[in-house]
Amino acid sequence: MLAFVSPAYAELKETIPTIKPSVVGIGTLLRTRSPAIVFVATGFAVGDGLSIVTNAHALPNLDVEKMETLGIVIGAGEKLDFRPATVAAIDREHDLAHLRLTGTPLPPLRLDNSGNVTEGQSLAFTGFPLGMNLGLTPVTHRAMLSAITPIVLPSLSSRRLDSRAISQLQRRPFQILQLDGTAYPGNSGSPVYDPDSGIVHGVLNMTFLKNQKENAISQPSGISYAIPVRYVRELLQEKAAGK
Repeated sequence: MLAFVSPAYAELKETIPTIKPSVVGIGTLLRTRSPAIVFVATGFAVGDGLSIVTNAHALPNLDVEKMETLGIVIGAGEKLDFRPATVAAIDREHDLAHLRLTGTPLPPLRLDNSGNVTEGQSLAFTGFPLGMNLGLTPVTHRAMLSAITPIVLPSLSSRRLDSRAISQLQRRPFQILQLDGTAYPGNSGSPVYDPDSGIVHGVLNMTFLKNQKENAISQPSGISYAIPVRYVRELLQEKAAGK
């Protein structure tokens, strides 16, 4: 008896090998530390292959006195290679960062230019759940776009307005992608893409998940959020314009 494979599964199986070479760990190198190379989040190559996109909150605080270096981590399994990177631009409002490499470009992922992402659409994301705990092996999860929703959620009553809620309400609201898919802290910065074409529609964000869903990090709920890729394009354009 032949097993039936749905088109969505077949498309993703073919797309994953084209995505993985573009996905990197975001971490640091400190030669006096053991291990010298660590990574805590995910990023991916875009543009000319020397631009890396990740979450701004994922950038680690460097020990400058000990000459700790920011960069990307690539390799396979337990064999890690470190490439230094510089911060080209940061968009803290949308929690995005643009890093620049030198040397050999990585294969870049394509960013969506149409904005035609719809609720109910099948998506996937590839990254490093739990960071170094699972090694440098990109892991892919399937997801569905369950809602396009404002990042700021209204409080149900004045008694629930704490300092964090007030800070969120003062921010300019913008639309984010709510996904029906489980992600973990190391997935911050993972590309969220179409399973068929590999075109990136968003950047996975774990900070918004933590702010909106209590205990979702320690007890994953199956709800994740992603920053729409339009803000990535704007960040890259700012750098190109020299802003």
